Amino acid sequence: MDSHYDQVMKARGAAEGAAPRLYFAYSTILDRAAFEEWRDQHSYGFFDLPAGEVAEAVDVDLVYDFPSRWWGGRVAGLTDVPGRRVYGRLFEIAGKDWPIVQHKEGFVTGMCIERPVRVRVNGRELEATAFVTNPRRASQDGPVSPRFIEALVRGARSAGLPADYIARLSRGE
Repeated sequence: MDSHYDQVMKARGAAEGAAPRLYFAYSTILDRAAFEEWRDQHSYGFFDLPAGEVAEAVDVDLVYDFPSRWWGGRVAGLTDVPGRRVYGRLFEIAGKDWPIVQHKEGFVTGMCIERPVRVRVNGRELEATAFVTNPRRASQDGPVSPRFIEALVRGARSAGLPADYIARLSRGE
């Protein structure tokens, strides 16, 4: 358990009865085993990330714009790029559990912010929430983290994302 647990649990209590949220995940949270390890380390064993559906966010692309000491280099966020797309999974998260997702994504520490994205899933187009680098913390300084790229690829495989997209990720694109 870390220092954010009490803060998250208070927010979770305040969100009791809140409407579910659509969450577009495109990063390391897609690695189920790593997510479950994080969840258990932070005492959220009662929370299960639903199965979700493979989805693509449209008119966005990955940008490696957050220098992370933990990852040893820059990690990915999203940026607007007409005609580009990023694959991930679309999850429906119970409103009361949204603070747990915020914690995992770094919202609680100010590393990232929430933003809407248009996603296509099973022939439908929906709006969902994704997490991106907080503009105040964005930087292109330093190399992209090779360890992060490995985790991103592992998560994409675990999530069943398209093979050509996984190949693109493995090249750091």
